[in-house]
Amino acid sequence: MSRRAPVEEHRSFRSFNRSMLIKLVVMAAVMFGFGFALVPLYRAICQITGVNNLVKRDVTVADAKNTQVDATRTVSIEFDANARGALAFQPEQNSLEVHPGEVTVVKYRVTNGQGRTVRAQAIPSYAPMLATEYFKKIECFCFTQQTLAAHETREMPVVFYVDPKLPRDVKTITLSYTFFELDVPAGKTASTNAGQAAPAPRLAQPARGA
Repeated sequence: MSRRAPVEEHRSFRSFNRSMLIKLVVMAAVMFGFGFALVPLYRAICQITGVNNLVKRDVTVADAKNTQVDATRTVSIEFDANARGALAFQPEQNSLEVHPGEVTVVKYRVTNGQGRTVRAQAIPSYAPMLATEYFKKIECFCFTQQTLAAHETREMPVVFYVDPKLPRDVKTITLSYTFFELDVPAGKTASTNAGQAAPAPRLAQPARGA
């Protein structure tokens, strides 16, 4: 009886771990799938309303200057990029550590691989989802549609800070952009980033917020 108890406890523990792993994997898949679902939704809303851009600025420069930096904690920011259509798109670094309230600059790079002009739009998404209201973009290429000449490569900055009110149990935020070509039937678009090697990362220098 005493020998069987540890065995049963071990099996129960393994079962719990397996169940938790499955749930986490499903949650991650749903979060990033949501980013792709935003693309046709964005296009449909733009067509209905006639508005060219629905991604708005989170805060102003003045708001950022009035934000206090919490130097007692750090948050890991991970960067992800997905492209649909004729674009190659990636961040110049995969992650960095920031203090809440600290104004930081990172860059993404996009290349138009076609021999024609491409008009495109980037849509951001976040994981975990609750981080959306705490991730404050001051400047972002996603605020406007981008027009890329044939074979043009462009570096595009994102200036942001994490609101110090972010719950302390959130240690990591993933910022994911889906960059898609406009005016192309959805059935003819395809991801160009899958399996593509990213260039050697070039670390961005954080700009300290007051």
